[in-house]
Amino acid sequence: MTNKQVFADFHIHSRFSRACSSAINILNLVKWARVKGLNLLGTGDFTHPEWLSELKELREDNGILWYEDNKGGFPFILSSEISLIYTDKDKGRRVHLLYLAPSISAVEKINSWLDSKGRRDYDGRPIFKISCRDFVAKMAEIDDRIEIIPAHIWTPWFGIFGSKGGYDNLDEAFGDMRGRIHAIETGISSDPAMNWKIKDLENISIVSNSDAHSFWPWRLGREATIFRLEEGEKLSYDLILKQIRENSFIGTIETNPAYGKYHYDGHRNCDFSCSPTKTKELNGICPKCGNPLVIGVDYRVEELASEDADNKGKKKYYTLLPLHELISLALGIGINSKAVWKIYYELIENFKTEFNILLNVSKEDLTKVLKSEVLIELIMKNRVGEIDVNPGFDGQYGVALLGESDNKKEIGVQRELF
Repeated sequence: MTNKQVFADFHIHSRFSRACSSAINILNLVKWARVKGLNLLGTGDFTHPEWLSELKELREDNGILWYEDNKGGFPFILSSEISLIYTDKDKGRRVHLLYLAPSISAVEKINSWLDSKGRRDYDGRPIFKISCRDFVAKMAEIDDRIEIIPAHIWTPWFGIFGSKGGYDNLDEAFGDMRGRIHAIETGISSDPAMNWKIKDLENISIVSNSDAHSFWPWRLGREATIFRLEEGEKLSYDLILKQIRENSFIGTIETNPAYGKYHYDGHRNCDFSCSPTKTKELNGICPKCGNPLVIGVDYRVEELASEDADNKGKKKYYTLLPLHELISLALGIGINSKAVWKIYYELIENFKTEFNILLNVSKEDLTKVLKSEVLIELIMKNRVGEIDVNPGFDGQYGVALLGESDNKKEIGVQRELF
């Protein structure tokens, strides 16, 4: 792996996490990561005893776990997510943190400490009554190279800035450990441009991951971070850690944030959603049931935005919907239908990986394989972030459209291409 860009997805889950595919195993993760175009994955769920036992069968080298095969092997970095539920400043807090570990030995120390606090064998993403500050402090004590990244920071229920149990700034959440937070994760419902509005995030790396609950390519790698691997360099945990901490990686893959399940405000059961402006007109009350709306990411970002925010560490990013979504939209049928898969496999057979198709393959070459002009145009529009999406809300994904949404807005996509 020399002289290349490393497409990485660190926030995934195993079959031992709730609401995740029972077919998630190492073989399926490797197979579909390669199809997607990812060349580095997080392991996810290293706190779960059974999953960790499987991970120990991989070869460990410089903080990277290697699945060995005749294709040159596939690398994993030790990652996991923890759910912290506790009371702070007389308010109930619910925060998910993604964290990376430099070795199996470090993971075993983490797990030993967690065992003194509660159980971790019932779920790949266990719940603990530990504050964000105390968790970070203990990780630093165990190993200075453990990296803690607040996960999907804007989602209402478990984001560090979420409307339901979050904070207004990182100092409130981490106290004297604030300086040990080097990066945040955008989550599906936000993108870097939205986070650039937040003064508290100046000089913070903005990374992206899928939070995939399955290995299918419309989930795995739908968001990713692109790292550098210069000629002659060897992939290692320290190389990745350095780029996160120094904000020196290349950029990220994002979905249109309107696609996310919590972008707009609303009530899923009432089939009602609205923009932040409309929410303010309604005083935050659902017009159908009279109860408070679930306040989404777009509203919360604007609530914490500062006019003087100046994020000098801005990275280029690419706003993309997964290829299955595009084929499904062009055909007007379900994302997991046989017809969608038939076209998907044909494209992969000709152009190797999904990221290559989404980012690089020319219109001329696509025309040689595809008969659908609609699909070709969707791939081209997707490449420059021009596919409109009706925003998701209250746990419901947004819906991609052939035309324009009633809620069309500027997403802030940068248009540089590989």
